[in-house]
Amino acid sequence: MRVLVVNPGGSSTKIAVFDEEKRIYGTTIDHDGAELRQFRSVFGQLGYRRGLIENALRSADIALESLDAVAGRGGLLRELPGGVYAVNDQMVEDVRNAIRGEHASNLGCVLARDIAGAVGIPAFVVDPVSVDEFEDISRITGIEDLQYCSWMHALNQKAVARRVAGRLGGRYEDFNFIVAHLGSGVSIAPHLRGRMVDGSGGRTNGPFATDRSGGLPAYGLIELCYSGRYSRQEMVDKVSSFGGMYDYLGTKDLREIEARIDRGDEKARLVLEAFVYQVSKEIAGYGATLAGKVDRIVLTGGMAHSGRVVDGIVARVGYLAPLEIVPGEMEMEALADGALRVLKGLETAKDYGPGGEER
Repeated sequence: MRVLVVNPGGSSTKIAVFDEEKRIYGTTIDHDGAELRQFRSVFGQLGYRRGLIENALRSADIALESLDAVAGRGGLLRELPGGVYAVNDQMVEDVRNAIRGEHASNLGCVLARDIAGAVGIPAFVVDPVSVDEFEDISRITGIEDLQYCSWMHALNQKAVARRVAGRLGGRYEDFNFIVAHLGSGVSIAPHLRGRMVDGSGGRTNGPFATDRSGGLPAYGLIELCYSGRYSRQEMVDKVSSFGGMYDYLGTKDLREIEARIDRGDEKARLVLEAFVYQVSKEIAGYGATLAGKVDRIVLTGGMAHSGRVVDGIVARVGYLAPLEIVPGEMEMEALADGALRVLKGLETAKDYGPGGEER
């Protein structure tokens, strides 16, 4: 069975074709900023991006008729449980109206449906960023006006958890994992028998990341917001784009930070050690979420390539459970795998209704 995967980003669209689990084609289509700016909304880019995808497939001599399904990156949809969802009119309408904000990933489901519809095959999204499987207790913050929300790298989190479960000879739903996605963004979540029942992300809570602040001292943050030193947008940027390692060291590149450490830069050493320390504390805290019954701790994302980062985390949390290292990200593979599970009858595609999944 052959699946086309479409993953639209802010300045590029990644596509790949998988024949069963084997990637037989893949490319990244870069988009010129000036070309994108001619469109008034992300949704307005639909025809432009679809044309480029179809041209790329023609150039690679891959006929749409040779495909069995198309899987698109899930965008900012309504809160829903994890799984594979068939693209329907309600999903397209929600991203057209940007109900949870504008983002290039919103085009994933629409591109998948349009391309699949041309040849009469199914279109899916898999574990979108809006996956929300939190327990009620996980949402309580201490101020009734605010609640913790699930906003994490669900696609890669669940993909690596499934991979590790397979290594252990079972299904994702058979195990308890703590997964730490350590990339340009950081998210850490406990997976209880196939559900992400709690978790943290770098713009709201948890450890800081390369350019995101993570959790901050609330009182000090309030004082800073009202100090007159920063506008509202500047504070949003400071938390979400110019915080973390970048705020301390002026770079978002972990390789550069490690090179500076090797040259004796003590500030760089301290900041990276603090990152490892915060990640380790967060992982250990989720040991309580799982009542200490943790089968594996899984480290993934780009920073899991760093021996310095991995060794530091292992030294601090190895007592809790064995660690599995799955460096990088496998989003394209995860999208293809989700579609294949449905095509093979191993999983049933869920319906996306007005309130998310129809129950």
